[in-house]
Formats: sequence, C-alpha cells, structure tokens
Amino acid sequence: MLMSEVKRRAIWAIYVWCRRTDELVDGPSAKFTTEATLDDWEEQLESVFSGYPQDDYDVAMVDALDHFSLDIQPFRDMISGQRMDLQCSRYETFEDLKLYCYRVAGTVGLMSTVVMGVDPEYNTAPWAKALPCPKEEAIALGIANQLTNILRDVGEDARRGRIYLPLEDLELFKYSETDLINGVIDERWRSLMRFQIQRALKFYRKAEGGISVLSPDARWPVWSALMLYRKILDVIAENQYDVFNRRAFVPTVRKLLCLPPALLRARVL
Repeated sequence: MLMSEVKRRAIWAIYVWCRRTDELVDGPSAKFTTEATLDDWEEQLESVFSGYPQDDYDVAMVDALDHFSLDIQPFRDMISGQRMDLQCSRYETFEDLKLYCYRVAGTVGLMSTVVMGVDPEYNTAPWAKALPCPKEEAIALGIANQLTNILRDVGEDARRGRIYLPLEDLELFKYSETDLINGVIDERWRSLMRFQIQRALKFYRKAEGGISVLSPDARWPVWSALMLYRKILDVIAENQYDVFNRRAFVPTVRKLLCLPPALLRARVL
C-alpha cells in the first residue's frame, strides 16, 4: 500500500524545503552563505507558516500546512543545524554530534511522521491506549541516516576541512586528525569505523520500533528507506572501511532486493 496523493505532496514539499535549507551551507553557493542568509531564510519560514509564501516551493509547503498540523519548531531546529555548520568544523563529543544530527536529520523524522500519521486502530487497541506519536523513533531514524552519511563521506568532508567523527572517539582509538586528513587506513581506523557503525545500527534498531505504529500506507516506504540506507553501512564494511578513496553506494539490484522483505515487515511487524 502506498501513501495517498495528499501525503505524497506534503512529503515532497518537506523534502524540497529541507533540501533547499541544506544547500545553503552545502550547495554550490554555500561560500556566500552567512548568518544573515540563515536569518533571512528563517524569516521566510515564518512567512510560510503564516500563510504567506514567497515562491512556488513555499506554495507547496503552505498546501502541506493546510492538510497537516506541522509544528514549526523542527523546521527552526534544522536551520539551527545549518548554523552549526557555519560555526564549527569539529565535534568534541558524541553528545555534541548527536545534537547536530538531530537538528539536520532527526527533525526530518518529526516533520514526516506528522504527515504519515499514526494507525488509529493500533492507537486504540486495549494494549496501546493513548499511544503517543513515535517521535523518539522518528528522531532515531534521522540520526541513524545522518551518522551513515557522515561515515560514507568522511574522506570528502576531510578534504573540505570538516571532521564530524567525535574527537573523543579518535582519541579513544589513538587515531589523530592528521591520520584522518591523510586517509590512513590501519587497524586503528578499522576498529574506529566498526565502533561508529555499531553506534549507527543502534539508532536504526530503535527506529524500527516505531514503524508498526505508523499508518499502514506509510510502513512500506519507511521500512524500505531504513533498510536501503542501512545497506550503506554494509558496503562500507565490504570496502574494508576505505571511505577515503571509495564512495560506498548500494547497487540498484541490491536496492531492489530490499523491497520484498521491507513489504513483508510492513505487513507482519
């Protein structure tokens, strides 16, 4: 079962807004982005939520707001995440990185869950009375996806002067910033990467627990997205953790092979 047209339109509008927000600091014109740029973007967001779109993409967001009770705070939080990218290029602890991951990706889970909806039958079952919207699980999926992005893009980010892996983790495995910038692959690096992958997998496992609560038409898309993205971690391991010279991507055939088990989980779990 696929999501209705009104849900698909709203998800598309959210995706486009998030993509435009991300490109302010990670796109072709990122070098021109300043705090003032993000201030202007946040003002435009406020206008959208007040029903005053500034362009055609904003019109799509206003339409989504007409159909779904989206909260503005996750959108504001995402802009705060872009500010973090302007302000720093290192993260001392995982808690620091986790906040960044929430802002730039966990927020997407919160936005999307409102559109996807919670299964009313599940919510009113005797064992699940007043079950809340699975916000923590939605955030966990966003964080898992962002951690996966970070592991996949370590080499690319390092060439841009950015290190997202927590410095406390580098220290734990006796692996230096200089080693990372030089793309050193040895047992220290492989151990560090295995540690990072296990951390990401914990967030994926937490996210799984919220999918069965979603509206039935949203479960297959979410299971598919989770399983496909998690496969990137498998490819990183298959590449012997070489994320400096090889970009981990999941071949089309392997992506297609994820769809039947995702459908089965959507129907059974």
